Amino acid sequence: MKVTEHIKQAKGKTLFSFEIIPPVKGRSIQELYNNIDPLMEFKPPFIDVTTSREEYVYLDRDGLLDKKLTRMRPGTVGICASIKHKYNVDTIPHVLCGGFTKEETEYLLVDCHYLGLDNVMALRGDAMREEKFFEPTQGGHPYAIDLVRQIHDLNCGTYLHEVIETDDCADFCIGVAGYPEKHLEAPSLKSDLKRLKEKVDAGAEYVVTQMFFDNQKYFDFVKAAREIGITVPIIPGIKPIAVKRHLQLLPQVFRIDLPQDLIDAVDACDNNKEVRQVGIEWAVEQSKELKAAGVPVLHYYSMGKSDNIKAIAKAVF
Repeated sequence: MKVTEHIKQAKGKTLFSFEIIPPVKGRSIQELYNNIDPLMEFKPPFIDVTTSREEYVYLDRDGLLDKKLTRMRPGTVGICASIKHKYNVDTIPHVLCGGFTKEETEYLLVDCHYLGLDNVMALRGDAMREEKFFEPTQGGHPYAIDLVRQIHDLNCGTYLHEVIETDDCADFCIGVAGYPEKHLEAPSLKSDLKRLKEKVDAGAEYVVTQMFFDNQKYFDFVKAAREIGITVPIIPGIKPIAVKRHLQLLPQVFRIDLPQDLIDAVDACDNNKEVRQVGIEWAVEQSKELKAAGVPVLHYYSMGKSDNIKAIAKAVF
């Protein structure tokens, strides 16, 4: 079922969803199940599965370093199929511009259609570690809007190199990212909202926001989006702080501001166990306020761990 259909059927009730990361190559998928199992009691209508960029590794070949391109966390589509089968829940693969040619993207989308996946999240993706700025893959898309257009075209039976007359067209519900504090590369929030509007006009049907820790930023973002004609559901993304290092890491990586009250509370902690509890309590208060405001879904970035997400969900749902 499409995300938009889940929201419509909920009739104003706030839904619970979360996002997982594929395990590193060589690790068992059971580890993933062990983190999903505790969250299923909250009846998520869908689960997102991220896709990681490729990266370079250096292999020792008789004393010389050989530079090779690899993916440390493959398997997004396979994991989506496995979770869908095991838990009977909709799964949403993240589809990236970075690291994929247009042809590879088409093959991935065809596989998703064969597997009965009804939703995809269309993202540009991050720059590779070696890149200062995002560089599109040769033969790939430079921007998320181009990816949205390709998915929309495929929904209409228009493939890269031909139009196919078929009664079995894909019908993906397309999600895109939104940034309450603007994308780190955008010159302003206004220009970033303009780009978001273009993605919606191109076929995106819902938005999931980047993490934020001040709900007012989300409320202001939604208000500004509505004022320029963005009418699709805007789902808030929540990430609980878990370690002290997040105070430096999250603003650096995601270009977000942390409220001073949260900073002070984390600074007062003697260890990461206490930090984790502060993160849970802050996310619970965030979630309760957002739920009271009638958000369609509360979407949690689990980052491979579920104990804190379970504690939050237990207090909110």
